[in-house]
Amino acid sequence: MAARAALLLLLLMAAAARPAQGSQGDREPLYRECLSRCERQNCSGAALRHFRARQPLYMGLTGWTCRDECQYECMWLTVRLYQQGGHRVPQFHGKWPFSRFLFVQEPASALASLLNGLASLVMLLRYRAAVPRAAPTYPTCTAFAWVSLNAWFWSTVFHTRDTALTEKLDYFCASAVILHSVYLCCVRTLGLQRPALISIFRAFLLLFLAGHISYLSLVRFDYGYNLVANAAAGMLTVAWWLRWCLRQGRRLPHVWKCAAAVLLLQALALLELLDFPPLGWVLDAHALWHIGTIPLNVLFYSFLMDDSLYLLKANSDLFKVD
Repeated sequence: MAARAALLLLLLMAAAARPAQGSQGDREPLYRECLSRCERQNCSGAALRHFRARQPLYMGLTGWTCRDECQYECMWLTVRLYQQGGHRVPQFHGKWPFSRFLFVQEPASALASLLNGLASLVMLLRYRAAVPRAAPTYPTCTAFAWVSLNAWFWSTVFHTRDTALTEKLDYFCASAVILHSVYLCCVRTLGLQRPALISIFRAFLLLFLAGHISYLSLVRFDYGYNLVANAAAGMLTVAWWLRWCLRQGRRLPHVWKCAAAVLLLQALALLELLDFPPLGWVLDAHALWHIGTIPLNVLFYSFLMDDSLYLLKANSDLFKVD
């Protein structure tokens, strides 16, 4: 059942994949004419020097250019005209219009990413304080936490300032987290008894990640392929964890935390299939998904803590018997 649900969600997400390079809003003649006029009047010669002189320092330091400002102003001009005509607000360059806060492009998603990172950091510190290094899964769990922290950092940066570089770093680090989740699942369910198998699987995942990043960086940045690849790895992890939780549920009372975190995470992922203009031009489906994952971070790390302590005790009891 978990595998069928995973496949259905994968198909839905693949169907929802779309290139982020062009949208109805930025193809609108009114927007293009406004952008061309704005750049002619403000982005060259003395006008450009005047723009740079009056631009706030924090905007310049975060890479906001004259063309970016023109795109922002023309986007809102187009939005107002769409609303006056009673039409549905379009997307621009693959995104809904967001009301900028200082230099932050997507304030809700940036703040939620930051809070996810802080939650991960707090739980990592709690894990390290509560779990001795001798626990069998200690290295894998702490590595997972650091990989997650790195991903949330770049997610915050990307939602603060969307550029080609920050977009790639956000996507690649998210892929690393997903693949490390697969690895963590494999270590817990198979690797403790089969260290040789886990070494081979780790090498395979590293090669896959290297190939994935190389293809997207050097061949073609394919949004649809990236989405399907990450969704497939994520669904594999979901089905794997749930199967293990169902088998271990009676013996290990703490596995409910793992099952709940995995199921709720997939339920939240359905928010990504919703497509609506941001509420108040700040809160969209993606931001809601990020907000929802904050408590799930706490729940999953709590499971990792309980499970690591259980494994440590089990090993200690085994040595006593020997």
